[in-house]
Amino acid sequence: MAVLVWQDDLNTGIDVIDHQHMRIVEMLNHLHAAQTSMHRLAVAEVIDELIDYTMSHFAFEEELMEEAGYPFCAAHKRVHEIFGKRVLEYRMRFQAGEDVTDELRNMLSRWLFNHIRGDDQAYAPAVKAHLNKFAREHEQGGWVSRTVKRLFG
Repeated sequence: MAVLVWQDDLNTGIDVIDHQHMRIVEMLNHLHAAQTSMHRLAVAEVIDELIDYTMSHFAFEEELMEEAGYPFCAAHKRVHEIFGKRVLEYRMRFQAGEDVTDELRNMLSRWLFNHIRGDDQAYAPAVKAHLNKFAREHEQGGWVSRTVKRLFG
């Protein structure tokens, strides 16, 4: 599988979310590089980092949707939960000695791009409207910067 390239149709228009998505794509490319190096420890580290970062991203995204009053937040959260269980199964299989790297990378890239283009694009207008309103009401130190600092330190 080739290196993944960010495409403009993946942009939600929410800078913090887009940068997090770009970071996940970058991690998927690191997974490919680690796999190519044939170092199992490097692959394990990237898998752990990728899963942990993705789960943190989901928590951040869900909080944004809830704050914005996005009506399909519960359904979106459920999609994240199902996905989370799926990737944790891949991690367990890898830890048990199975080489799941190609399968995991293919699944993650397909799922991520489809999820961004569908589910994430759907919530973007509600979240952008909420953030714009919030920014107008709180000129200094908005919700996004406080939440990013809290979740991503």
